[in-house]
Amino acid sequence: MPNAFHAVPVPEQRPPSSEPMLSLDRIEVYYGNIAAVRGLTLTVMPGEIVTLLGSNGAGKSTTLRTISGLLHPRRGTMTFEGRRLNGLPAHQIVRLGIVQAPEGRRIFPRMSVDENLDLGAFVRTDRHGIAADKEQVYELFPRLRERIAQRAGTLSGGEQQMLALGRALMARPKLLLLDEPSMGLAPVLVELIFETIARIRQQGTTVLVVEQNALAALEIADRAYVLESGRLKVSGAAVDVANNPEVVQAYLGG
Repeated sequence: MPNAFHAVPVPEQRPPSSEPMLSLDRIEVYYGNIAAVRGLTLTVMPGEIVTLLGSNGAGKSTTLRTISGLLHPRRGTMTFEGRRLNGLPAHQIVRLGIVQAPEGRRIFPRMSVDENLDLGAFVRTDRHGIAADKEQVYELFPRLRERIAQRAGTLSGGEQQMLALGRALMARPKLLLLDEPSMGLAPVLVELIFETIARIRQQGTTVLVVEQNALAALEIADRAYVLESGRLKVSGAAVDVANNPEVVQAYLGG
């Protein structure tokens, strides 16, 4: 698997012929008989930050869980780098290069910071590469280095979010899925987390982020999709979505 974490920063301008890294084509996802995602089509291009916005229950987290293989679409097609994802188990999707940092962080509280990072590399066998990537995580998040042997459950909320991001990076993702990375954080930490997401992209990792803090997400994103009741409502360049009157009224305090 190519090492996106060590990759050269991706140029801002994409060639016109660039193909999508991720493509969802009219996917529908159900919980029993209840439709959570309805006919969603979206793309993520290599090197982009794309944000998925919407209120609670709009289908954002369900979309990420479906891409990750934790849920399966009833209809529609998902492809990653031209390969069909439908029906693949979650661990195989991780091996392809799609890694999710879930909502609520879900770190292992009784394990140390270092042990949590080791678990992020569970699909890998390259010891030297794992050690090098762990060092990069500690460079990205110096606070984690200071707490390397501390139980993860005793970290602050911001530190746990750093750990969740670092753990995801240990799998060397090509595409990093982030579910509500700013949830429950103080404004100063929200700013730090989003600055870090931008740095992760600069290091070569493509990012799809679900976020209720629409303003912060739109500031770092290239493109945005807005879901409402499982359906796509608005999409486009992040700057255009940020100026859309409906989006301003609903999500930006307009």
